[in-house]
Amino acid sequence: MINEKIVDDMKKLGFSTYEVKAYMGLLEKYPVNGYVLSKQSGIPRSRVYEVLQSLEEKQVVFEQQDGDATVYYPLEPKLLVKKLQVEVDSIIEHVDRYTAERFNRTKEDQRMIVMKDRAKILDFIKLLISEAKNRIALSIWEEEVGYMMDVLKEAKARGVNIRGIYFGDALPFETMVAHRRVNRYLLEKKERHISVIIDGEQVVSGVMSRGLDSRVTWIKDIGFVQMSEDYISHDVMINKYSETLDGNDKKEFEHYSDVARKEYFDYTDDEFEQFLKE
Repeated sequence: MINEKIVDDMKKLGFSTYEVKAYMGLLEKYPVNGYVLSKQSGIPRSRVYEVLQSLEEKQVVFEQQDGDATVYYPLEPKLLVKKLQVEVDSIIEHVDRYTAERFNRTKEDQRMIVMKDRAKILDFIKLLISEAKNRIALSIWEEEVGYMMDVLKEAKARGVNIRGIYFGDALPFETMVAHRRVNRYLLEKKERHISVIIDGEQVVSGVMSRGLDSRVTWIKDIGFVQMSEDYISHDVMINKYSETLDGNDKKEFEHYSDVARKEYFDYTDDEFEQFLKE
């Protein structure tokens, strides 16, 4: 039984399901004729020679005469992968060149693009991070940062500065600051938010705790980017200052902060008392 994932992956590279089955069948046993391959791969006999001809045209399968019979050999896996890499690289290079020539880049891009679905959002953020050149600013939770640690580490390795605020236990980077009183924050906000700023030019910001209903906005408007940067820097400042305090000084600071939020958001006394329990 062939793994469905490899079928899906090879279909993305231009192979049909039957072509994948034929190639995988030949890897397990070769040389064989079309009749034998049909039986061992599950490809209908009426289709097997058509499939083999297609694979021959792709130079992935080769035929040879063995007496009166025609038998088939697969291209070695390492050579197949190398062949596919060359072909895909060539396609990407052509697409890159052609699209770059046609792209009419306006001086200021103020579009606000809404994206949904937590997994798709995280994949898109990873793509942006992979292109970062100088600086990444984050306001991010432990649940999300683990999904993109690989590209964040790669960005750091190529010299990109990583800054921001982290909602979790163990800091992923020493240049980030842990947010204090996370339970208190969740009690008030009831959601996990994310903000990712790339090179001071674009920001992805929104709610990430709703699964398929998670929703963020991708924005390149410089004013919105700067506002988002200010929000993160303010959070960093408050939490770093809190780390310098202890004892009564810390209690006094946190009480002042709580009262200020109560007045700003007009919380009732009952709501305020509930917050203070956290």
